[in-house]
Amino acid sequence: MEADLAAVPDPALVVLVGPSGAGKSTWAGRRYLASEIVSSDQLRAVVGSGEHDLDASADAFTLLDQIVAARARRGLTVVVDTLGLDQARRLEYLAVARRHGLPGVAVVFGASPVRCRERNRSRDVAVPAAVLTAQLRRMPAAREQLATEGWDLVLAVDDGEHGADAAPAAASAPAGPASGPPPAQALEFILQLSSFGWSGEPARWLKDMAQAAAQAGFAGIALMDHLLQIPQVGRAWDPIPEPWVTLGLLAGLDSGLRLGTLVSPVTFRPAGVTAKAAATLDVLCGGRAFCGIGAGWWDREHAAFGLPFPPASQRLDLLESAIETMRALWQPGTRAYSGDRVQLPETTCYPRPVSQIPIIVGGNGEKRTLAIAARLADGCNLPSDPEVLAVKLAVLRAHCQQAGRDPAEVAVTVLDIPVVGSDREQVASIVERLRGRTSATAFARRHHAGLAADHAARYRDLAARGVRTAFVALPDLAGPEDLSRMAPVIRQI
Repeated sequence: MEADLAAVPDPALVVLVGPSGAGKSTWAGRRYLASEIVSSDQLRAVVGSGEHDLDASADAFTLLDQIVAARARRGLTVVVDTLGLDQARRLEYLAVARRHGLPGVAVVFGASPVRCRERNRSRDVAVPAAVLTAQLRRMPAAREQLATEGWDLVLAVDDGEHGADAAPAAASAPAGPASGPPPAQALEFILQLSSFGWSGEPARWLKDMAQAAAQAGFAGIALMDHLLQIPQVGRAWDPIPEPWVTLGLLAGLDSGLRLGTLVSPVTFRPAGVTAKAAATLDVLCGGRAFCGIGAGWWDREHAAFGLPFPPASQRLDLLESAIETMRALWQPGTRAYSGDRVQLPETTCYPRPVSQIPIIVGGNGEKRTLAIAARLADGCNLPSDPEVLAVKLAVLRAHCQQAGRDPAEVAVTVLDIPVVGSDREQVASIVERLRGRTSATAFARRHHAGLAADHAARYRDLAARGVRTAFVALPDLAGPEDLSRMAPVIRQI
């Protein structure tokens, strides 16, 4: 039975504590990359004649301490695989963790003396019986000491084979919203396609991607609306198709997926034209369209395509009038419309949408953008970082109250760009391949790099904070097969 590492922060400085034969090395090897584990036995083999060359212990521990300090300084996970029974050494490792801002985790192995002795006897070179007995006698004191040493988390590994199961033995940091049960309203996942790795068959690639998204459990597909590929995703000459044309292709697949943009800048096309496109899409896909719009931000693409890029205040004026125009053109009838910002001699827009198309405002400017979303939109797309999200949510809800609107009427969505791997080795490989000049630790933190269980816990936390939809853009997405890594995440929500 494999232990769940969800309780262990990552990155972290992890110290294993237990006698010889307790299963420490096996436990660590099953859960961490070899490069993350620093073993005193292995280092004795490096600086001495072998793992059991006790004369090399001093040099081995000097090297071990240097490696621990170097990895911690870079914010990388490091697992200290020693006996861990020396309190002074444990406190030194905890001090290293504190110095470099890493959580300090102690994992205590509770294998029975009988099991430890059995495993010890089966080794090629056994630890002397008297030495093992002395280690076993030190364990009760070590457990008592750990409870008062100030570790962020202490895990107790049971007496199962190779210490398989770990459970918290001491309180860690106060639990956040993710520690409770999932909310009654499940979180919806929509795939945001931001890069297009097709090679010669764009239509086939898009169809395969939609089919794979539906199979993985995504509820929809969103497309960015940009004229050039943005630098956060790729090179300017990488393909990025016009979204409304592309959504028309996807609408013909009968996949059951919701379809829309995240987001269309109001500076690209008149609001009425966007209203017409969204209404047509809604008819073609059977009432599953949504429309994300924003004020626009990238001056380069506007200049390249001969489009004006007015100051931010004017773009936000356009955003307000665009929402009003779209609502007017989607209403029943053809009568004239006169509103706060928009006057139309008629509202003849056929085909009409077959559903009430949700308008999602993208952007998180606290003074105006969130105020516009609070007054006029059906949803507001915010950053997925919990600390930033908390601030923006508070501002959005305050704007709703000022506008006399129930905050629950404005659906909260987030754009999330996670690195998801099937195992730690794949996670590390993706991070290393994509990080560029960014440090591995910073890139992993920015993209919440982890396994399915890690991301499921994070999404449950977002749902508990009131998020209804997560727009997910995998930064390493190349083909439909890559979406299979999100399936276990979605199933756990």
